[in-house]
Amino acid sequence: MKVMENNSEILSGYGGGYEPADEARISEKLLLGLSGRQYLDLIVKNPVNWAVAAILVIGIPLLLQRYLMGLSSVTHGSQDYPWGIILGFGLFGMVPLSASGFMLGTTVEIFQRADFKPIERLALLNGLLGYFFAVVFLLVDLGMPWRLHYAMFVSFGPAAVLFLVAWHVATYLSVQIAEMLPAFAEWANLPRLKRFVRSIVLGLTIAGIILSTLHQGALGALFCYAPGKIHPLWISPEFQWLHYFVSSIFGGLCMVIVVSSLVRRYMTWRCDTNFLGNLDGITLGLAKGAAMAFITYLIIKIVAVAHDEEWLYLVSGWGIYYLAELFTMAVVPLCLFAVGVRHRRVTLVRWGALIAVLGIVWNRLNTVLVSYNWTSHQEIPTWQECWLVATILCFYFIVYRFVLYRLPVLFTHKSA
Repeated sequence: MKVMENNSEILSGYGGGYEPADEARISEKLLLGLSGRQYLDLIVKNPVNWAVAAILVIGIPLLLQRYLMGLSSVTHGSQDYPWGIILGFGLFGMVPLSASGFMLGTTVEIFQRADFKPIERLALLNGLLGYFFAVVFLLVDLGMPWRLHYAMFVSFGPAAVLFLVAWHVATYLSVQIAEMLPAFAEWANLPRLKRFVRSIVLGLTIAGIILSTLHQGALGALFCYAPGKIHPLWISPEFQWLHYFVSSIFGGLCMVIVVSSLVRRYMTWRCDTNFLGNLDGITLGLAKGAAMAFITYLIIKIVAVAHDEEWLYLVSGWGIYYLAELFTMAVVPLCLFAVGVRHRRVTLVRWGALIAVLGIVWNRLNTVLVSYNWTSHQEIPTWQECWLVATILCFYFIVYRFVLYRLPVLFTHKSA
């Protein structure tokens, strides 16, 4: 906290929604109006940077090892367990937590809910970086990034789910970049670029709704390639795409609650009064929407178990583990949201959102690793594989913080 207070004092002249003069050079904007010495001092004094550096010192050589010596040098990946924790967390886990972009974009631009406007850009940024780093995780797992376009152009298979996922992630990532361009245009003083993007924002939002809806469900449909390898409680071919789509709705909303709570706590100097003053009300509003998604998800889960006649599995050891995941992922957050919204206890809502985010990651890892090949042997990730995940998350954190420090995401630019 002392470090954060020191940071706030150094940057107080540049925070709280105030911008340097328009004629300020880009270098000054990159350094937040500080001199090079002041900025370096800010970096050195922050203990978080030292923790990130410690992870990267080991993680970057591991990344080089992965590309120079192959995936088998850092993981237990095999034909039996083709995805592992890198894709289980990085792709299947991060994509549903990044659904906030199309959710808040739809809320503000389509339904004209101006009360959610202060958090819209944070949700768009969360979606953009989440999808971008999901692609980074994918590249680390697949290798040979120069062949990434094969699934889209060379191995042209429009009936394949992978073809659908590849095209949708690529096009939706482009849409999210365009949706964040107004913030960049304000920071870089490019009013024409902002006016152009604002003129097509409705079309971008509609495209985002269509693309995100389809590929969120398509990620679930990927598991239908090998339904016999996954425990029946974690796979339901008729409902799998719906499970993943609905869980992405409350996953994206809960992720925004978590991120907004963190920036409110540790980046107050960069938030303006509009963001801080409306955040509690916005959080309760997001909780109401997430609660409806929780209820829908639970109903679909019950219907899927009944449809596939899997009631007996629920009284087994696997069933107890499955119910523990379901309670953590949906039931507990739903109860916390209900009490929090009813009595306007925002802290309860924030804790419920964090539990839901962890529950979604747990669900994806259970599907990819724990319940996969459940009749034979279990995959235990190597420490190098886990460290690679932490390394990419550090890059994710660095980029996220870099953008929030500079672009008008948590504050309103004076030109707006």
